[in-house]
Amino acid sequence: MLIKGFYTVLKTTVVDTNTIHVTIKLNKDHDVFNGHFPGNPITPGVCMIQTIKEITQDQVNSTLFLQTISNIKFTALINPNINAELILELSIIEDNNTVKIKNITKFTDGTIALKCNGTFIKN
Repeated sequence: MLIKGFYTVLKTTVVDTNTIHVTIKLNKDHDVFNGHFPGNPITPGVCMIQTIKEITQDQVNSTLFLQTISNIKFTALINPNINAELILELSIIEDNNTVKIKNITKFTDGTIALKCNGTFIKN
């Protein structure tokens, strides 16, 4: 984990051969929130992308490097004091040395907070 203690995986559900749903809990007391932003913590987008990468790495059991990320849309602010638990719906397709993902991150009430597609290179 690059950002140690940033989140905890609560549950992983295998939906089908290419899809998983992972419930995580953000650590609202993590130092990253002291600077982003004091008194009104908002989860940095780069931290969410790193989280998606780490969860994908665990699923494919390989170190990954981000090649491209596209169609990234943050549709809601992720404040860990309000919505600490997130559900990441990940479609993962492995092809030789690449891993392609489609992600939808939601709050537990179903509100979409983030959508993106990405391609990773296996190490």
